[in-house]
Amino acid sequence: MTTSTATTTPAAAEYDYVVVGGGTAGGIVAARLSEDPDATVGLLEWGPSDRDEGRARSIRRWEEMIESEYDLDYRSVPQERGNSSIRQSRMRILGGCSTANTMIAWRPPASDLDEWVAAGATGWDAASFQPYFDRLRIPIHPVGRRDRNPFVADVVAAAGAALDLPLQERWNDGRTDTLARGAGFFEVGYDPQTNVRGSSSIHYLHDVMDTRASLDVITGARAERVVVEDGRAVAVLFRSTDGELHSVRARREIVLACGAIDTPRLLLLSGIGPAPVLEAAGVETVLDLPGVGENLQDHAEGLVVWEAVSAPPAISASGWDAGAMVGVDGDPTRADVLMHFPVEPVIDHPRARGVSFPSTIVAIAPNVAKPHSRGRVTIASADPDEPPVIDYRYFTDASGHDERMLVAGVRLARRIAETEPMRSHLVREVFPGPDVQTSEEISAVQRDIHQTVYHVSGTCRIGAVDDELAVVDPSLRVRGIDGLRIADASVFPTLTSVNPVITVMMVAERAAELIKA
Repeated sequence: MTTSTATTTPAAAEYDYVVVGGGTAGGIVAARLSEDPDATVGLLEWGPSDRDEGRARSIRRWEEMIESEYDLDYRSVPQERGNSSIRQSRMRILGGCSTANTMIAWRPPASDLDEWVAAGATGWDAASFQPYFDRLRIPIHPVGRRDRNPFVADVVAAAGAALDLPLQERWNDGRTDTLARGAGFFEVGYDPQTNVRGSSSIHYLHDVMDTRASLDVITGARAERVVVEDGRAVAVLFRSTDGELHSVRARREIVLACGAIDTPRLLLLSGIGPAPVLEAAGVETVLDLPGVGENLQDHAEGLVVWEAVSAPPAISASGWDAGAMVGVDGDPTRADVLMHFPVEPVIDHPRARGVSFPSTIVAIAPNVAKPHSRGRVTIASADPDEPPVIDYRYFTDASGHDERMLVAGVRLARRIAETEPMRSHLVREVFPGPDVQTSEEISAVQRDIHQTVYHVSGTCRIGAVDDELAVVDPSLRVRGIDGLRIADASVFPTLTSVNPVITVMMVAERAAELIKA
């Protein structure tokens, strides 16, 4: 086989495996399955190749990919208790979101995986799942010394002192149950010498996609429907960039890796999902699977901004190179608030609300590490050109946990700012401002301007066989459909307390192994 750019038909009309989505997970699954010379693999990617896109190679240029021509730029329905103006980036390019994120690299903590097992994900405990971290081909290193911003280093030192946190030099040294607290520069999926990012495309596909006989990478191929015959997924219908509709069949399995928004969307367009949703959208029901699109989770991130004595130097790996994990509720194995210490704060939402900022600012961005709120993704019609309907339902959990953690994060950030050596860099708090003090005031302001961290997950979750809202079993097989699996962040039963990109890659590595077995 040869690599094809699908403006006409793919190089073959049938493969052993068809992988839908060439992003963070799909590129890994396709690369691993095609290591078997006797198995043929067709990888369908909606967007173009990233090989000639410099913005997708340098991790320092990640913001140039956001809201670019590759960004699907989804929006949500109005939020009753959160920001209704969030732009949700999803990448339509080989490598997917791993071409446009900051590649902050963490093993998933053992406490997060314990939650998965309790939710029915048998075999996904830390002892079973953690070894997949060591199989990853991407480079993972602490932020390089020449990339360490001295101002951010002072914020790290202040966080350690103010919150009595250990300073972490290595977050991924094999510990899985003692890293629920700490401050430090992150480990990142990148090359510190070249600033080349650790995307799945660069490190799994580029070297083999033109030469491996068992692999076809078909770009410009937008999947519109999975075809099911007699209870088995047998083909994928996709539209090429010239508007033509094509069918590619799978002799063994189809693997969906379109992400936590577009994987449930594709299932729904294929007639697999909650029957009332399908009926309302005008889609013929193939399988009534109530959990498709449910259980959406995300890290809602707040913001505290100060005027600085002088602007921090323009030194960074990605601009989001350090932070802290903090417990609030007393469990030493679990982080309740995850903080990022950005070199260049994102202040779009408060500015849109009329807040004015001085020319030199610094910020801390705390997020809700273990959200209790649950949203959903669905469709409004059978038209694949109509965007998905996204309802995050931020801050709607009955216990008020998420709102309480957002407020706690702001108070923790203020404690850091009052502590040396950060304190000497600051002039005054600009946002939310010194007049915003009560929990109710902090909550109202932060919920209005909070931002996604682009960590949407959980919409096709793993669960036990008797769990009617589980979409896949612990082997990632879609319930009720033979020959169909899912391998992306949608299978998470609960969102990891840390940035999830590495966990997504580990899921892909495990998926390939499960499929081969």
